[in-house]
Amino acid sequence: MSAVSRRVTSLRRRLRQAAKTEVYAFWRRRAVRSTTVLYESFAGNGMLCNPEAIFRALVDDPQFADLTHVWVLTSKRENPFVVREFARSRSVRFVRPGSIGYYRALATAGYLVNNATFPSEFSKRAGQRYLNTWHGTPLKRMGYDIGDPATRVANVVRNLLSADFLLSASPFMTEHMYEKAHLLGQIYDGRVIEEGYPRIDRQVLDSTSIASTRARLEEGGVAIGGRQVILYAPTWKGTSFSRPEDDLSELVSRVEHLETLIDTTKYVVLLKTHQVVHRYASDIPGLAGRLIPNEIPTNVILGITDLLVTDYSSIFFDFLATGRPLFFLAPDLADYAGYRGLYIEPAEWPGPVVGTVTKLAQAVNEFDREGVSDDIALKYRAMQARFVAREDGVATKRIVDIVFRGNTDGYAVAPIAHDERRTMLIHGGGMRPNRVTSELIALLDRIDHSRFDVSVVFPPTRGRSVRDQQRLLNPHVRQLVRVGGMNGSKLSLARLRSHRSAGARSQADLSRETRLWRDEWDRCFGSTTFDLTLDFAGTSSFWATLMLHSPGSERSIWLRPDRVGPAEELAKIRSLYDAFDHLVSDSPGEGMALQNFSQAQSLIGGGRLLAEAALPVQSGDGESPTPGWLAETGTAGDLRIFASLGGLSHENNPRRLLRAFALVHSEALESRLVVIGHGPLASLLEADVESFGLTGAVWLAGYRANPFAILRRSLGFVYTGQALGPRVVREARVLGLPIVAVASEFGGAGAQSGVLEIARDDRAVADGMVDILGGAIGASSIDWAAGDDASLADFYRAVGVLRDE
Repeated sequence: MSAVSRRVTSLRRRLRQAAKTEVYAFWRRRAVRSTTVLYESFAGNGMLCNPEAIFRALVDDPQFADLTHVWVLTSKRENPFVVREFARSRSVRFVRPGSIGYYRALATAGYLVNNATFPSEFSKRAGQRYLNTWHGTPLKRMGYDIGDPATRVANVVRNLLSADFLLSASPFMTEHMYEKAHLLGQIYDGRVIEEGYPRIDRQVLDSTSIASTRARLEEGGVAIGGRQVILYAPTWKGTSFSRPEDDLSELVSRVEHLETLIDTTKYVVLLKTHQVVHRYASDIPGLAGRLIPNEIPTNVILGITDLLVTDYSSIFFDFLATGRPLFFLAPDLADYAGYRGLYIEPAEWPGPVVGTVTKLAQAVNEFDREGVSDDIALKYRAMQARFVAREDGVATKRIVDIVFRGNTDGYAVAPIAHDERRTMLIHGGGMRPNRVTSELIALLDRIDHSRFDVSVVFPPTRGRSVRDQQRLLNPHVRQLVRVGGMNGSKLSLARLRSHRSAGARSQADLSRETRLWRDEWDRCFGSTTFDLTLDFAGTSSFWATLMLHSPGSERSIWLRPDRVGPAEELAKIRSLYDAFDHLVSDSPGEGMALQNFSQAQSLIGGGRLLAEAALPVQSGDGESPTPGWLAETGTAGDLRIFASLGGLSHENNPRRLLRAFALVHSEALESRLVVIGHGPLASLLEADVESFGLTGAVWLAGYRANPFAILRRSLGFVYTGQALGPRVVREARVLGLPIVAVASEFGGAGAQSGVLEIARDDRAVADGMVDILGGAIGASSIDWAAGDDASLADFYRAVGVLRDE
């Protein structure tokens, strides 16, 4: 694609997004319609799953005759049966995702029913009631349990937090899907309904319904005749709904192979693919006459299925309610279980687990001869009791009663378990590898997670270095990602931007601003409230303002007196200080003149640092290869290695470091230098290395996921920046390195302390490095453990929680 084409494509994308924003903003200013219900299933793939069962119950109930039903369908052409069925209905209409009608319904429908997620623009309004039914009991790991970046589950968590009701098929699902996989405990303010799954009611078919369903399949080109149905329904194994990765040719091969090994006068083998890959499967010639049409609800098909074959799909939980035989074909069991992880081990599965089609056919033929074994029957009954105990064919009636009639008495409707911990939301900034992120990681390692439930929120990113930092966050911390942008018309958002600087505004302006910010809070966090909120980054007026609109929170912000940035943005941040309950900084600076200011030294986190330093030096994806001369210590043979760590920016003056090292290397050819970090001066440093004749003696290591493993192998640490008391010097002291630094306030200068403070010129830096070579500067040290204990107590006091002790 040419540069012009890319610009045109980008412009069209921005225009479409702008149009969606305007349309949604327009309808959000209109009244909520209490008699309109919006249904969405699998992002509009069909009239399917739990929303379909609930819809049909409401349509058939005279009490709800006044309701208007809006269904999201990506394609009417791919759903001809339901389109024809309701073509003459005055109460049912269809909208495409992203259309004007879609955003109108999303903004104004009194009831919202979804089995997955609404888009990032969605923000539930007052007067709307949102039921998220999800789409099955999880067998494979979900959400945060997969271990993928938090961005991957961000919109799911956002939707779940926005829902008034979450539907659960069993206590197992409540625990594993909601409480653990998506970490809703402590912060979800809605209620969970454990009254069974409406879609499973659709499996209960009388003889007339069975005959009509089989006839519908025949009409769609699926030849059944009088044979029993073996349904093959494998899971979807991709990692993105926009890039399905199922090997469809392999599925065709398995179906055809199975048919050659079983009695096809008795059985017909049909294939049910996942919703997201059906349109690809429908174009495969080998599946003609075998592929279940996507628009037929899966559970209706299960109602006519005699034997189910699956792998890791949650469809088997639904099928348990039929009492009919299950078989598991899982040729990639070891690989898939290792990649995705399973909540229930295969040894517990209620049917034969095989790895080949041949063994599957043997299991089916053995079932034909001898029936179900005692061992399988025992597992089956145990699974039924555990997962489908409430599936009595009338779950839909109970759900309608709870959600649409408001009757909860006598039903299993309850909030997710909460304990006595206080909830804390921390804005962590961009999570790039820098001082603020390192301080945050150290703080989160030491916060008492038995007293506090901690969430960290940050913007989305695909950058590898940011993902590395996210992985370092304490596992007890919930990671939330802000996806999408603020709702509102372009005019209202433009006004908001112009008013974010200090200055007097009218009451009308203030009211509009408050509404926009509260809408954004609700869009990001649903109905969640936090006891404590902290803008730890303290460098963005947007985030500072958003945190100030957290309902009912005690709000704090960390002051960053040494931050750099546009003067206007810094002024906006300062103008917000008076609105916070607590102002915190590790340096007195400007905070001394402010009310509610407390000083709290940032934590160093020496335990994690030492653990990382003990690891071997490795090159990850995108990292420059380690030079051969970097050995286990800084005195490998005749080599003497210096190291520096920090951003390659003007304030850290890495060019001075290179000039000083050039002087040292001219006198000590055995010396080497490792410069760890990345930044705007990287290309200039590369040129300096060459012009100074230092090629082979200097390693510009760039970004490193674990810089401390390299620092541990150096003879000494050199810092040439201008900041007072920089974190990197404290980290080098934890490692016990001799240090040369040109800034002050390190707490004990001089060769005996292991930290030599020198003048800010090239020769002084070089002389300090020569002193390290000669052994004139001893090992540095720092009592980081005692310091962190004191710093944590100061932090608790500064944000207003120490008084709880």
